[in-house]
Amino acid sequence: MSETHTTPLTIDLTQFKLHIELANTPALTFQFNSPSRRFYLSVIALVVTEMKRLGRVTSIPLEEHLELLGLLNETVGGSGGSSEREYLIPRIYRKWKDALPDLEDAPLFKVLGRKRDYEDGLGPGYRFTEEQKDTWANLFEYRGSEEHVRLRFSIDRLGMGLDEVVITYGEDQKLANDAAWDAFIAGLHREGKETPEPVSPVYEEPEESAPCQKTKRILWNSRYRWAALAAVIAVVALLAVWRYSWYATHEEIASSEKMALPLPDKPSIAVLPFVNLSGDPEQEYFSDGITEQIITCLSKVPKLFVIARNSTFTYKGKPERVQQVSRELGVRYVMEGSVHRSGDRIRVTAQLIDAISGHHLWAERYDRDLKDVFALQDEITMRIITALEVKLTEGEQALVTGSGTKNLEAYLKVLQARELKRHQTIEANHKARRLAEEAIALDPDYAQAYRWLSGTHLVDVWLGSTKSPRQSLKKAVELATKALSLDDSLGGAHGLLGNLYIMMKDYEKGIIETKRAVELEPSAADAHAFLGMGLRFAGRAEEAIPSLQKAIRLDPYAPGWYLHNLASAYRNVEKYEEATQWAERAVQQNPENVLSRIVLCSIYSLSGRMDEARDQAKEIMRLNPNFSLEQLARTNPQKNRVLKQRYTDALRKAGLK
Repeated sequence: MSETHTTPLTIDLTQFKLHIELANTPALTFQFNSPSRRFYLSVIALVVTEMKRLGRVTSIPLEEHLELLGLLNETVGGSGGSSEREYLIPRIYRKWKDALPDLEDAPLFKVLGRKRDYEDGLGPGYRFTEEQKDTWANLFEYRGSEEHVRLRFSIDRLGMGLDEVVITYGEDQKLANDAAWDAFIAGLHREGKETPEPVSPVYEEPEESAPCQKTKRILWNSRYRWAALAAVIAVVALLAVWRYSWYATHEEIASSEKMALPLPDKPSIAVLPFVNLSGDPEQEYFSDGITEQIITCLSKVPKLFVIARNSTFTYKGKPERVQQVSRELGVRYVMEGSVHRSGDRIRVTAQLIDAISGHHLWAERYDRDLKDVFALQDEITMRIITALEVKLTEGEQALVTGSGTKNLEAYLKVLQARELKRHQTIEANHKARRLAEEAIALDPDYAQAYRWLSGTHLVDVWLGSTKSPRQSLKKAVELATKALSLDDSLGGAHGLLGNLYIMMKDYEKGIIETKRAVELEPSAADAHAFLGMGLRFAGRAEEAIPSLQKAIRLDPYAPGWYLHNLASAYRNVEKYEEATQWAERAVQQNPENVLSRIVLCSIYSLSGRMDEARDQAKEIMRLNPNFSLEQLARTNPQKNRVLKQRYTDALRKAGLK
């Protein structure tokens, strides 16, 4: 054989071969040499690609990839069977379970360099040892039922890691793994659902055929055959029209009833984290940054309802169905995509799906220079808005688009700083600060750089890594103010500044800034939460409740501070049943959060549930043995002294000192 393989297992999607070479074992090459056989090699490649994207050898649910499997079946597979879910999934399941593991009879591939022979009159087969047959068969694991199967290509059974499996495609196998898979799939789309011609065709000798019994064949007259075919096509067309009209009138109602949350009265969307296809985990910040920029831009549109990054990123790396995401987050539309960065080039794919009807409203692939990323983000954002049939005024459009800098290096440093700041560790925060400062050095007028630099000083206060919290807050205010002097349309900077003022007990300024943040970004969950928190601390708990409720609706998997702030607002207006519900949810979400337990303890005490209050007091002391009511009273920014004293007394009654 002329091919050179440098990895233990190679899947070649140009010549449709699988090559496996283990230590102290003869190398084997399997040729999938017909359309139906090529389809199953493509399924193996799909499973391997998804495992690589998840970063582990695991089971891949086929139902998550129905559209792609249909494309493979109708192109590579030559439409060798129906692409309807009820037929396609069971067919793949049976072949994966019974045919692919069969190394001896090899019904779906040819073993190159070996001849089939006959043994004991059983028909032609390849002769292998029992160990070799078991080794091959062990690759094809599956979970679930025929209707809901999950496939696992178990290379770990052979002692291999994911980096020892390579997918190749193109002339001389220049493309590998994600790039190869993307190019392969793109070729199928580009050819108009025609099977791509191999770049380097391989001509194999015909396989030896087993003796077979002759069967009678009925040959129709050509005229009758075409008449029958036309009749079948007409029936299928009528069925298709009926099926479409039925789903158009029934599916929306059925799906809407299953929503975990009621659908908003405006177009609602969740933007899932774009998948990083670069093959480099260090580029994760880039794909995440593009996702977040799109979310932020959409959040500025008053006529849209946009789920917060915090909630959509809980699906990162998980093969969830679009319909499931829609139900759990309570939105109609779901956006998903991928980013592949290679040197100074990027490829971004994106698709917008109506999860209730199942229709794709829009899908696009972009191949651009990296320096064009700013314009690309704006273009994707505007395509989404157009697809949702939302009309913007000129002023609204001006606010939605624009990155704030034309310096690519400064932009990339801010993306990295933003990602590091979220780690909430001293080391990561210091790195984030350095990157933000470097971005400012590259572009002194880059407002976002000042915003994120301001945030690092606030994190210093949260982490207790500053010698002077007062000075850190003062520096943070100075930098956030600088950001707004450069770009007053930054809702995030207004929200940050408002939060800083609230922490410094300047409630009125805090409320003014957070209200401005909500005006600029109506779907920004943090802005609503900051406003609600400011109103609560200012003694306006009744007004705080709607803002905090809106924040939690925009961020269904809301962080604990949203939840215990809403619980505190209900507590302050003596609605203890609602207060208990939200405080218990905050503790259940994170049992190690001391502040959530303090809030729950106070609510139990005030509502007369003293045994439960004392239990919470014990947990507080376990988590923080140095806890003191004096320190809590000193740091509590509550403006209303009567409420503050009532809160402290309730905790003392539960046994805290």
